[in-house]
Amino acid sequence: MSLPSFKSFVAGGETEAPTDTGHGAASSALWFVMRGGELLVARSGDSFDLPCAADLSHLGFGAERSHLMGHVDGTACRVASVPLNSEAPAGWSFEGVRGLFSVFPPGFFPAAARALGIAGWDREHRFCGVCGSPTALKPGERALECTACGHLAYPRISPAVIVAVVRGRQLLLARARRFPTGMYSVLAGFVEPGETLEQCVAREVREETGVEVKNLRYFASQPWPFPHSLMLAFTAEWAGGEIRPDPSEIADAGWYTVDTFPRLPDPLSVARRLINWFAEGPGRPS
Repeated sequence: MSLPSFKSFVAGGETEAPTDTGHGAASSALWFVMRGGELLVARSGDSFDLPCAADLSHLGFGAERSHLMGHVDGTACRVASVPLNSEAPAGWSFEGVRGLFSVFPPGFFPAAARALGIAGWDREHRFCGVCGSPTALKPGERALECTACGHLAYPRISPAVIVAVVRGRQLLLARARRFPTGMYSVLAGFVEPGETLEQCVAREVREETGVEVKNLRYFASQPWPFPHSLMLAFTAEWAGGEIRPDPSEIADAGWYTVDTFPRLPDPLSVARRLINWFAEGPGRPS
C-alpha cells in the first residue's frame, strides 16, 4: 500500500471496548507492530510501508491485545507489542523508530510517538505493580486495570524541561556524556516531584553548568518517546555565573555564536528548534 502522509492523523481510541484485540475486525487497520523500540516495516528503496490488514495473522503474529490509537485519512491506526525475541516475517524488518524519522512522511512523528508510548506502557504493565496479578484494558479510558485488586495503571509521561540560555549573541551549549561524539545541544532535565517547571529550569542549568538564568519564556512542547518524555521548551537569559560543567553529566559546555556552532541535534527535535530560533533571532549576525 501507499503510506499516507500522516498530516491528517487524529489521536484517539481510549474509549475502545477492552475486549477488542484487533483480530477479526470488520475493516483493515494500519498497524504499528512494536518490538521494544523497533517498528515493523517493509522497505523498498527509500520508501517504507506498514502492515495494513484486519489483523496480524498473515504476518504470523498473535497479539494478545492491541490498542486503537487514532485514525489517518479515515483508516484506523492500531498498535501491538510482540515479544522481544520475535523474528520479522519475510519481506519485513524491525527497525529503530528514531532512525526512521528522517525517511517517513513529515507528519509521521506524532503517530510514531504515540505508538511507542502506548506499546511501552502495555508491555511494562502486563501485571499489577501492587499485587502482581494480570491486568486488562479498562472500558472507557486509556488504562490497564488489575483483575484482582483493581489498581489502575495509566500511560507514563515524564515531564522534562529544555532551555535555550542566551547571553547577547551567544548561546549556551553543552555536550552530555551520553551524546554522540562531537554533538552539543541546549540543556535539559527531568522535573522532580513537587517542583514547578520554572524551578526545574533554574535548577538544571545551575547544577549542570553553574549558570543562573532569568526571564524565562515558554517556547513549545514535544512528545519525546525515548522512552516516555514530554519535553517542555523554554528560552531564558543569562543572569550570572561562570560555566562550571558537572563532570558526572556534562563533558563540555560553552558559549557559542552562530558561526562557531558545533555538531547539533537532529532537525526533528525541539532542541534543534530552540537553536534555530536563536540563530534566526537573538544570535543572527548584524
